[in-house]
Amino acid sequence: FYGKIENVANVGRQTRQHKKINGVMDMLRVVKTENGIVQGLPAADPRITSFKGIPFAAPPVGENRWRAPQPAKNWDGVLKAYEFAPVSMQPQMGVDPNDIYVREWHVDPDTPMDEDCLYLNVWTPAKRPDEKLPVFVWFFGGGLQCGYTSEMEFDGERIARRGIVVVTVNYRLNVFGFLCHPEITAEAPEAPANFGHLDQQAGLKWVKRNIAAFGGDPDNITIGGQSAGGGSVLCQLTSPQNEGLFNRAIIQSGMIAPVYPGNRVPRHGRTLADAEKEGVEFFEFLGVKTLAEARKLDAKYIMEKALQYKNFWSMIWSTVQDDKFCVGNPYELFIKNKRWMVPLLTGHTSSEFFSVPQVETMDGFRKMASDMFAEDADEFLALCGAQSGDIEEVRKKASVSGLEYSIRIAAQVNDQSKTGVPIYYYNFDAEIPGWDNPGTFHSVDLWFTFETLAKCWRPFTGKHYDLARQICNYWCNFIRSGDPNGKDSTGEEMERWEPYTTEAPYCMVFGDKPNFVREQPSDLMKFLVSQYFKRKY
Repeated sequence: FYGKIENVANVGRQTRQHKKINGVMDMLRVVKTENGIVQGLPAADPRITSFKGIPFAAPPVGENRWRAPQPAKNWDGVLKAYEFAPVSMQPQMGVDPNDIYVREWHVDPDTPMDEDCLYLNVWTPAKRPDEKLPVFVWFFGGGLQCGYTSEMEFDGERIARRGIVVVTVNYRLNVFGFLCHPEITAEAPEAPANFGHLDQQAGLKWVKRNIAAFGGDPDNITIGGQSAGGGSVLCQLTSPQNEGLFNRAIIQSGMIAPVYPGNRVPRHGRTLADAEKEGVEFFEFLGVKTLAEARKLDAKYIMEKALQYKNFWSMIWSTVQDDKFCVGNPYELFIKNKRWMVPLLTGHTSSEFFSVPQVETMDGFRKMASDMFAEDADEFLALCGAQSGDIEEVRKKASVSGLEYSIRIAAQVNDQSKTGVPIYYYNFDAEIPGWDNPGTFHSVDLWFTFETLAKCWRPFTGKHYDLARQICNYWCNFIRSGDPNGKDSTGEEMERWEPYTTEAPYCMVFGDKPNFVREQPSDLMKFLVSQYFKRKY
């Protein structure tokens, strides 16, 4: 099969090289996928095999630009899956030393970049294809504008050590992944938008079809992501196209709703008509009139023009309500239970994405309270200390986590609806060392969930490594069964983590060590959540 006989002979020789040595079982280094044979390398831990840069779809270039992902072509011989593929088209990373994310992980400004980017990576601890290990499929974050699977915090080896097959999926970003245009819709009305999300979906479908060859169980898949990757998980959870593709989900800092008028939140669910108008305007900015002309343009030129067009970082190019993949605002769909009913683990860091009232005077604050809460405005004003008359102090007291707010609403709806699926809620509140005194900044928890602290420049100490080990244990337990609870690698039972209910709206706090906090949310948060239900239902 797969072409020339000598290729098969070569694979046989390579396989025999990995037979038992001194009684040690062979590692799974050579795998047959639907498109051809891939060969991986030992990870830092040789009990893990890593496969990097496996194509899961055809290159999205030329006629495939701004088109749903197409099937990958077969190859002859053995694909040496030794290196990460180029990252998706995006602004050059690693150029601003004052950017915390440049210090943290976007450290190489020369990271290869190409429009040909639809590749995934696999870490497997399997020795045989028939092991049926649980599978974790990860979508990276970056506002749908940047990010890549080769970021060093996403090394899947530590999770794989716990008996899980890890897959990280690349996808198209910004204007390449989320532009719309009337010609695109006319050409492919069944898939007119959300090409980046469709790439994620195609990677997930590839996993369903192929992961058994890597020792994974296609009927035990967890999808996960952080920030825009978490928002992507939310989109996948609420897409009617995804029946049977996954069994549970992890959303890290990716579920957010506005608390006060004017609060900025991700632009999930733009209408297709509005997105098409934006696409027409962008084509004019490019100097082209037709889709055919735009597809002939150089990818670097399009990226440069996208950076010059309006405010790139306002996420002009993002999720679109196309009534195919995305049939509404994903968060609103979730809280209406229009989603795939699978167990969910979700949370945030303690200092990210706080919602602050967008008013400058006390009169403005009181008017906002009246407009939002009507007869209950006085209670809100009292909770915010409005009697002081100090607008800055009042705004500070009124500030709450938009992530906590949205999660508590979603979890309460889930419980009251008697869905039968649990939601586990966490708050990452660890002390983060470093000369920059960063606090629990957005994305810092990734070092802990992937247990990759040793790759970071920060002077982490023993307590941080202990916490990372336990957090990774919780995540892996959830990936296996939908329940994060279990034993630490020390053999001791870890702190018990209970699912969120209306009567017990508690969370796991990851401080110096995991601590399940059985305290009620703040009085202000309780008021805001209750008001949501009062106004919406």
